[in-house]
Amino acid sequence: MRLRALLDTDALGLRLLGGADELDRTVRGVMTTDLTDPGRYLSGGELVLTGLAWRHGPADSEPFVRILVAAGVAALAVGDAELSGVPEDLVAACARHRLPLLAVDESVAFATVTEYVVRQVSGERAGDLAAVVDRHRRMMTSGPAGGGPDVVLDLLGTDLDLRAWVLSPTGRVVAGRGETLPPEVCARLAAEHLAGSRAGRRAPYRVTVDEAPYSLFPVGAGRPPREPGDARASVPSGDARGALLSGWLLAVAADAGDWPEERLDLLHGVTQLIAVERDRRDAARTVRRRLAQEVLELVQAGAAPAEIAARLRVASPVLLPGLGAAPHWQVVVARVEWEDGGGGPGGAGGPAAQALLEEILVDPLATGPEPADRIAVAHTGEEAIALVPLPAVSAEHDGSESGLLADALLDAVREPLTAGLDGDGRLTLGVSAPVHSAEGLRGALEEARHARRVAAARQGRVCAAGHHELASHVLLLPFVPDDVRRAFTARLLDPLREYDRRHRAELIPTLEAFLDADGSWTRCATRLHLHVNTLRYRVGRIEQLTGRDLSRLEDKLDFFLALRMS
Repeated sequence: MRLRALLDTDALGLRLLGGADELDRTVRGVMTTDLTDPGRYLSGGELVLTGLAWRHGPADSEPFVRILVAAGVAALAVGDAELSGVPEDLVAACARHRLPLLAVDESVAFATVTEYVVRQVSGERAGDLAAVVDRHRRMMTSGPAGGGPDVVLDLLGTDLDLRAWVLSPTGRVVAGRGETLPPEVCARLAAEHLAGSRAGRRAPYRVTVDEAPYSLFPVGAGRPPREPGDARASVPSGDARGALLSGWLLAVAADAGDWPEERLDLLHGVTQLIAVERDRRDAARTVRRRLAQEVLELVQAGAAPAEIAARLRVASPVLLPGLGAAPHWQVVVARVEWEDGGGGPGGAGGPAAQALLEEILVDPLATGPEPADRIAVAHTGEEAIALVPLPAVSAEHDGSESGLLADALLDAVREPLTAGLDGDGRLTLGVSAPVHSAEGLRGALEEARHARRVAAARQGRVCAAGHHELASHVLLLPFVPDDVRRAFTARLLDPLREYDRRHRAELIPTLEAFLDADGSWTRCATRLHLHVNTLRYRVGRIEQLTGRDLSRLEDKLDFFLALRMS
């Protein structure tokens, strides 16, 4: 606002004492001070209010005014109640330095002037920010991205003093400025967002977490209704529910309950701008989704391993750029099932499961959207299938517990997704063991599907199961597919076969003889014509490669079954 406008406001009771030629200066803020040197607290453009407590004599005026001028303040306003007038030495100092000087009537409190200036300046800044947002929107919709959500969050912080974060539906921080939100706060905000979106409540959703207020704005949602009665009266159906489960949110550290419509409209514009960037990054996943779809179709069609391996070689540089060796792979299967059978044609929830699985597979401690660039997820009508690359490890460690674990995948996302699905649907996941060849992908896919069925038999809105839970005695049940049996066998014996092939160590014959001898070191060593120490070395190598313990009955039984089924 202009300094001239302040003088024209009768309610403020301001009187000009000097600087009539400087009334077109812009006032950008207000500060009340009685410090002798307030310079370190000034940033320029302020109206400085003072009661002159800093002045002990005429010599104090000159250095005080010089400090204000050096800081670039807009004007000085003096309350003259204590001194029954503004000292002439101060008037003269302001005139020498061309600093406008105002007198505040004793009937007007400094708080009244401060409130008026803050209100006017905030309104003008909101208008300026709206113009900037509109300009950036036009730039981003017509050309390359102009910095992404971080640019908009910077504008909110500098122009409106609002701390804000862009969160994924699972509570991962996509973008943020200022302090870091604790993971538990992010999860709670995401849960409130999904619950509000699913119930069709009017946005923004106002919540309090750890005694701090937040307002949640769905990113890219329609303009907020003007009246509460305009809000949706029912739960969304069809593909809309999947969209709600995959949308970002803008979390603002403020209570928007008493915000004017102009500010709410501004934040709505901000979310639309962020949505442009989200859509742009979603489109970038198209190549990875297509690669996953091609591999999946080959695997399900029973294509030759050489053909699948060739497709994997094409996928590897895209999913793991710069990786020299071919990676190992895991398969994750996810399914979203709506209680009323909705979610798309024939009740299919594949697209919703695909979007959720892409988010779940990102490291929960990672920030920004880039970590998802190495995840390939395809979907059928009913389920989503992720092909997750793992850095190739040496044959000596093929049996380690590396890779994704089912329970760990859900640790950071269970709370928000449960809130988003409450009373409406379920999400179930199954995770296969790592495989290190194209031949193992078919078995890994069936293993992940079977693990998902195990998860679906459990209670809860969000459940997962992994290959570890497909215990050996389950493999004896007739409903378990042959591919799962083959996957179980390959997981135990392939590391040993590979080691034998490279080192001629005869680990497989040693394992068979050890089990036939009921674990007796002496009988087994005699049968193989080996020294007992050599036998102990070979058994130790078997245990190292597979991660099993041949002194345990369960592991002996697993090896026995694997050898019999191989």
